[in-house]
Formats: sequence, C-alpha cells, structure tokens
Amino acid sequence: MKPMRRTAGRCGGFVVLALTCSLMLVATLVSPVDAAGCSFEPQGEGRVAAVIDARTFRLQDGREVRLAGIEPVVGDKANRAAALAAIVAGHEVKLSGEDDTPDRYGRQPAFVFLDGSETLVQGLLLAQGEALVSSDVTSKDCASVLNATEAAAREAKKGTWADPSAIKNAESPGDILAGIGRFTVVEGKVLSVRQAGATTYLNFGRNWTRDFAVTISRRMLPAFEAAGVALKSLENRQIRVRGWVEARGGPRIEVLHVGQIELLGGN
Repeated sequence: MKPMRRTAGRCGGFVVLALTCSLMLVATLVSPVDAAGCSFEPQGEGRVAAVIDARTFRLQDGREVRLAGIEPVVGDKANRAAALAAIVAGHEVKLSGEDDTPDRYGRQPAFVFLDGSETLVQGLLLAQGEALVSSDVTSKDCASVLNATEAAAREAKKGTWADPSAIKNAESPGDILAGIGRFTVVEGKVLSVRQAGATTYLNFGRNWTRDFAVTISRRMLPAFEAAGVALKSLENRQIRVRGWVEARGGPRIEVLHVGQIELLGGN
C-alpha cells in the first residue's frame, strides 16, 4: 500500500472521489498482517447484492451475512447502513469464522474480507468510528486486532467518538439507563466489589438500588482466574466496561466474557 501522504495528495481536489479516498485512508489503519488475526476457517465467498442494515448484507446467492465481532453505534439507522454499503456494495467478499451456524434469523455470522485483499470489513467500520467491538469475541488475537483499531478511532475522535457522550460516565446512572437494551461503553471507578449469592457486583456508587453496577456470575470466575484477574483487585480501579444495559433497579451490565472489562490507567 502506498504511504498515506501520497494517497492523500492523489485524492485532493476530486470531490466525486471523496468517499473512495476516505476508505483508502481508513484501510491503512487495518494492515493485512493485523487483520489476519481474524482469519478463521473459510466459510465461502460471494458478491454483495444488498445491504440490509449496519452490519448485515445479502449475497447474490441469497445468503444473509451478519458481521461478527462488532456492534453498531447509536445513531441514524440509514446512515449506519450507508457506512457498510460504501465498503461492500457490489463487491466480492470472502467469509471466515469460528462457527458458521446461522442465528435464529438465518443470518450467517462471519468475519468478512474484501476479495483480492486482506482488508477486514469490520476493521474498516471500527476505524471510521462506525462500530464498537462486541463483547463476545473469544479469539485473543482477533480481539486484539479489533480493540486496537477501535482505540485508534477513539483517540482520533472518528465517527461516534467525536461525541463526548459516546462513552457513558458510571457516575451518571440516568444517562446509562436511558440506553436500556443498547450495547453501551461505560467508564468509571469501582467503589466496591461485593458478592451476593452466586453473583459478584462491581459497584460504581453507594446506592446499590439506583447506581450503576456490573454483575459477574460465579460461573465466570474461572475465566477471570485464568486471565490473572482477581475481581477484588478491581476495587478503586478505573475500568471501561462494554455490554448490554439492563434495568435492575439501577442500570446493570452483565459480564459474560473477560474481554468486556478493560483496566484504565488512572486509579
């Protein structure tokens, strides 16, 4: 791939090529070597016939493909779908994945590469700030690729990250609760770690019935131990957590994978 400096120069001044140039620049953030971390067993290939939503498209042979490893950002559904369409519409793509079992809607989950390259579609969306890393990526190598790409977009304030409210403050339970049923990223300081029955609570406030908390079931403890994380050690630490917001008195996010929690620098 040519250096970004030359690519940018070639794109300058041609309004009709603005979108194409933007995608070329974004692609430099997802190198073929890095993207290989999300190359799993081949699941076939095909030409994209239609984009259905922000992370789903239909191939010409009728298969519907759901992009694995990412969640769409909050925003206008048409705009989110347009971001995917700008990348894949009319293109040949290659599919890979750990499991090609269709979901309950008949959609095939897959990591998707533009044919003729090692360009990961999920990586392009993350680099544009048009997607979030999902909570269910089980491969450490793939999770590392996706998280690094999201982090670069966050640092550059791309797409959704240009909005300061994209990351919710754990001290504002009302803001978090407004996103009930949505995939959300929350940051804050864990004030206490308490166990009640089979559940461990990471509490971010002193009012347990109103404030934000993260819940971790007993069956998840071996996974945290294998990762070298003692839950009690998270007390008084700044963390970033991602997942689906539920209402159980106050807002809650249930942790089903160790990768949903990220330790931050401050205490």
